[in-house]
Amino acid sequence: MRAHPAATLLPLLGLAAFFLLWEAVPLSGLVNPAFLPPPSVLPAAFLREWHSGQWMAAIGGSLGHYVLGLAIGVGLGIAAGTVTGLFRTAEGLTAWVVRVLRPVPGLAWVPFAIIWFGVNPSAAVFIIAIGVFWIVYFASHGAIRGVDRDLLELADAFGFRSAPERLIKVVWPAAMPGILVGVRTALGQAWMAVVAAEIFGVPGLGQRMMQASTLLATDIVVVYMLTMALLYGLIDAAFTALQARVLQWRA
Repeated sequence: MRAHPAATLLPLLGLAAFFLLWEAVPLSGLVNPAFLPPPSVLPAAFLREWHSGQWMAAIGGSLGHYVLGLAIGVGLGIAAGTVTGLFRTAEGLTAWVVRVLRPVPGLAWVPFAIIWFGVNPSAAVFIIAIGVFWIVYFASHGAIRGVDRDLLELADAFGFRSAPERLIKVVWPAAMPGILVGVRTALGQAWMAVVAAEIFGVPGLGQRMMQASTLLATDIVVVYMLTMALLYGLIDAAFTALQARVLQWRA
């Protein structure tokens, strides 16, 4: 079915109205342009960052932290969620550990990250991994626990009796939709963690935003905010396509 023209136009009209309102507020004097730069000044700010090489350097630094922290957090989250989802004993042993550590926000780990790793990329990766871990852990745990037990009996009937075979051939494929939902949520959480991890001096988008803010260069701050939004949008779109491909067997 073709999408109705209004379904395509309405989001574009809404976005255009948003930028027009944004442009009007500082130019009308309601807000000092030094505190809220209008969109019309952003292209020039972007070009200055581009020609100086700082834009690409900041993106490269943040993407390195993001990908490594995300990979570690997702890997550990799926592993831990799988173990506690499959074994009641493991869930019982870790129940209070989870209750104690889960409410601790990612920013609370920043002092330890700096003490343990120093102000360097390893600290940023640690903070990002912590922020991602819990989302993926709970998604994986719930997905594994929700696997239909009849599937396990069917696996036995087809000869998948060893634990690794059942996990790879039955449990993970059945739980994959729920796990991927958690991973997609973690993609956004990881970007928020990137800023928290870099504002203390680790090279990347967050550090550059803080440097610009101390100079009241709010146009540069907004450039990097929009850069992060664009990068997240591209990553989310790519992951959505990958998710559809991985789960096409459900169609």
